[in-house]
This record gives sequence, C-alpha cells and structure tokens, in this order.
Amino acid sequence: MSQETSNYQSKFMQIAIQEATSNVTTGAGGPFGSVVVKDGVVIAQGHNQVLENNDPTAHGEVMAIRAACAKLGTHDLSGCQLYTNAYPCPMCLSAIIWANIKTTYYGNNAQDAAAIGFRDDYIYDYIKDGCTDIAVLKLEQHERAATMAPFSAFAASSTKQLY
Repeated sequence: MSQETSNYQSKFMQIAIQEATSNVTTGAGGPFGSVVVKDGVVIAQGHNQVLENNDPTAHGEVMAIRAACAKLGTHDLSGCQLYTNAYPCPMCLSAIIWANIKTTYYGNNAQDAAAIGFRDDYIYDYIKDGCTDIAVLKLEQHERAATMAPFSAFAASSTKQLY
C-alpha cells in the first residue's frame, strides 16, 4: 500500500527505528522496535528484550502490545495501528491479529532478517508445509477426549468472554 493512500506517518516509524537501534548497543535483544498508535497518539513502544529477559517471546511487537494493553486496560487494541521496523515473525503476526490491530506498517522484510541471522522464514515454511517437519518440531496429539472437558465447560458457560 502506498503511503499516499494510507494513514502512515513516518514519525511513528522513526520511533520504532529508534527502539530497534537502541538494542544494537544495549544488547537487550535483536534490532527490532515497535510502536502502538491510536488516533495519532503513541500509546506504547517496545523493543526486543529476548536476551535481557531470557524470554523468547519478548519480541518488539509483543512488548509494545503488552504495554499498550496495560496502559489502555484492555486486551482489545481495535482502532490501533502498529509500526515496526521489520516484517513481523509468525508469533508477532499472531499477537497482532489476536490484539485486533488491523493495520501494521513495517520497514524491512523477512529476507532482510534472514540476512542477519534471524529465522522467520524457517518458521513460516514450517507452517506453510503443514507443521509436519519433525526436524523443526514434533507435534503430536494425545488425549483429545479428555482435553475437551474444559472446552465443553467453556462452551456451556454463560459468563464466557471470547477474544
């Protein structure tokens, strides 16, 4: 999508780039930064903190989403946009979708991340191939009937909240 036909604002990408650049010197994690924006206002920003937190899920997008949810007091970031310096990995892409963010602006692509050693394409390929490559992950189903009990209880609950 061209910048002329979207609501893209470079000033927010510049903040994401600053978040990413700071990691090059701090060593908190990879060179990834993100910003959550709503109504033209920065709600939260974050950078990759995988190494700093010993947490493989502490990617820049996830950290920004967590901070935005905490600040707004909701799990639903409808109406927000996300700016990130890199194309989201599969985990981050899922988090963005789960948060109901409908527009994400990114800078570099998955091939750019691969060129500096990140394996996003490796995970995308595993998913695209049906999650069957046991050299990547052995994924086995067991005890479906037993594990359906919580699902049945949830389905029958009058107080359930979908997200």
